[in-house]
Formats: sequence, C-alpha cells, structure tokens
Amino acid sequence: MYLAIKDVKPIDNYKLILTFENKEVKLFDMSPYLNQGIFKDLKDENLFKAVKVSFDSIEWPNEADIDPETLYEDSIPYHNN
Repeated sequence: MYLAIKDVKPIDNYKLILTFENKEVKLFDMSPYLNQGIFKDLKDENLFKAVKVSFDSIEWPNEADIDPETLYEDSIPYHNN
C-alpha cells in the first residue's frame, strides 16, 4: 500500500516538500532525475515550479510524474523550523 500525496510545494535546488495523506511532511530531491528522459524538461525552473497534485501523486505540465511509492520511500522527513 502507498500513501497519497495531498500537497506539494516546490522549493529551491529542485526539491519538493510533500505532504502525505498520513500528515507526514517529507523532502524529495528531484536533482538526480533531471538528466533522465522527460525529467530533463524540469531543468526549466518555471516548469519545475508548476508541479501540482494529480490524483494520488504529482505531475508537471509536460506530463512527467513520479510514483507515490518512490516519492515516499526516497524522501526524508522535513521539519520547517
């Protein structure tokens, strides 16, 4: 079972603050993906920042998306102090 994404906020350095349905907030680094396939388009910061929640995951206007399991497993806890 996976946790759905309820909110996404893009921040500097190609990172995303993700809020999951269980209320966990985690930080996901997109930079390792930016040299692969459709994700290359996201080097354009305006496009990167256009990310939105789509169904249970996230999506960009160029139709790039990432599996919610990957987002959860490969992110780290985020605490905005």
